[in-house]
Amino acid sequence: MTTVDVSADGGLEDLRETKSFGQKTVEMIKKQPLGTVGFLVVIAMIVMAVFANYLTPYDPEENDFASMLIAPGWEFLLGTDQFGRDIMTRLIYGARTALFVGFVASFVGACLGLVLGVMSAYFGRTFDLIFQRVMDVFMAFPLIIMALAIVSIFGPSTQNVIIAITIPFIPRCARVVRSNALAIREIPYVDAARALGYTHARIILRHMAPNVMAPFLIMITAFVGQAILLEASLSYLGLGVQEPTAAWGLMLQGGAEEYIESEPWIAIFPGIAISLAVFGFNLFGDSVRDVLDPRLRTQ
Repeated sequence: MTTVDVSADGGLEDLRETKSFGQKTVEMIKKQPLGTVGFLVVIAMIVMAVFANYLTPYDPEENDFASMLIAPGWEFLLGTDQFGRDIMTRLIYGARTALFVGFVASFVGACLGLVLGVMSAYFGRTFDLIFQRVMDVFMAFPLIIMALAIVSIFGPSTQNVIIAITIPFIPRCARVVRSNALAIREIPYVDAARALGYTHARIILRHMAPNVMAPFLIMITAFVGQAILLEASLSYLGLGVQEPTAAWGLMLQGGAEEYIESEPWIAIFPGIAISLAVFGFNLFGDSVRDVLDPRLRTQ
């Protein structure tokens, strides 16, 4: 009988099929084609936001009344608005505003929701009961209604828009995280940590929170697209980002009402930018969910 000697140096390694980074990338694209499209849209937005100063020669906030309402052409590829500002320039800088508001509001809201959701699952009983009823009250209001109410109280500004978008995200993330943390609370190592005398903060932050990172990351990617849409909606209503800051919703506010029939490019291009951004982040978020959710990963 023939025996096969597999040495520890590399026999097992030789039996494994190793894939290059390129092969893994192609395989991922085949598995998640829509997610790849969304990822490319997200990357394009990030590039525009980071390198906005180098992508266009015009100032997004400088008025040029000699170039008012010029149709798209070689000099101004997407035309100019009623103040003579280059629309493509303002779209590029508007990506910076959208991503800043979207990422900050999503990250802060998800982080606060993560901590509160784990705390609710960990302490349980009266704390959990009261916390869940408070979350029910917040979630009874649609996102846009609550954001409108908050920004109406604090006043229109970029900082207040971030606050107004962050607050409604907290209960939505907390509810999802809590449902996952309830199962983790019953795992023996949590009881062991209590027996060793660890503080509640240490158990929550070091032992429970890291085990609910998958739903946390899924919620962040889902929130960014919603935050961009909310920011654009508030800016369009005059309660969000204020002039002369470049923001897509603000561009719609100035062009959609007066110039949609005579100079439609003023409203069309910001509308396309908002749609693409939300579409891209939603596709990317769905793919992140498919990859991180074990129930979907096994299907």
